[in-house]
Amino acid sequence: MKSEFKILEIKESVFENNDKRAELLRDDLKKDGVFLLNLMSSPGSGKTTTLVQTLKALQNDTNVGIMEADISSDVDAQTIAETGAKVIQLHTGGMCHLDADMTRQGLEGMGTDGLDLAILENVGNLVCPAEFDTGAVKNAAILSVPEGDDKPLKYPLIFSVVDVLLINKIDVMEHFDFDLDAVIERVTELNPNIKVIPISARTGEGIEQWANWLRTEVRVWQSA
Repeated sequence: MKSEFKILEIKESVFENNDKRAELLRDDLKKDGVFLLNLMSSPGSGKTTTLVQTLKALQNDTNVGIMEADISSDVDAQTIAETGAKVIQLHTGGMCHLDADMTRQGLEGMGTDGLDLAILENVGNLVCPAEFDTGAVKNAAILSVPEGDDKPLKYPLIFSVVDVLLINKIDVMEHFDFDLDAVIERVTELNPNIKVIPISARTGEGIEQWANWLRTEVRVWQSA
């Protein structure tokens, strides 16, 4: 039996000044004490599995809501719903990204009462999502080991705009030609303030470090 959750067909913003809309959204979230994280990656990197592990790590001290954005399907929202967490599925109608107004629609559809943290799992793509400010307080990305260590060279923008990079599937690193030190060096050149956290969403390695980063950022946001 499928879990119950809302599916919202969101509309692309008619406002040209997305940056202004994003700032207004951050202001509103600040007033409500809700921290919004924008999570980006390519398809298959392990975003949803990472979120399941993250929810388990935070379940005793942080109230979390998840917005699952996809062009179609509700597979990811179904997976999250099975954890008992608050979740909404966002269908983008063919759009490969979300902007600030689309994100606001998602937050309003999900409802943020009682939440400390709202996580937007953006559409799987290393290009379009990085070009739009969603109104998030912080941006995160996942790069999985099987994707290769050359992605910061091919898609520099996304690594330039994120605050934290999770390198997922480190449990299979020995089976791939993946140079972790090279990735860290490349993303640091693009973004000197980036934080890199190696994880395995399958085994749970590194998840507590990631969860602690989230806890700290949420508390700072709420108390500042």
